[in-house]
Amino acid sequence: MASKSDKIPEKIKALSFEDALAALEDIVQKLEAGEVGLEESIEIYTRGTQLKRHCREKLKTAEARIEKIRLAEDGSVEGVEPFDGQ
Repeated sequence: MASKSDKIPEKIKALSFEDALAALEDIVQKLEAGEVGLEESIEIYTRGTQLKRHCREKLKTAEARIEKIRLAEDGSVEGVEPFDGQ
């Protein structure tokens, strides 16, 4: 059975990576400082889980788009190949 946090809300999907990461950092700080009650902790933890998944998906997408440039011996661009993670 899918939980409420399994689906990333459109509001979060619309965030840039940087904005989502900043929101996630804010949530972590609030939880670590004990600034929120139990009910709000549960709510923001769920939001934090969604933000984390959104950031991970953004990073995967960016990684897939990165291309590795191959240089010839003379320094000119020889070609471009997909990123292989190495």
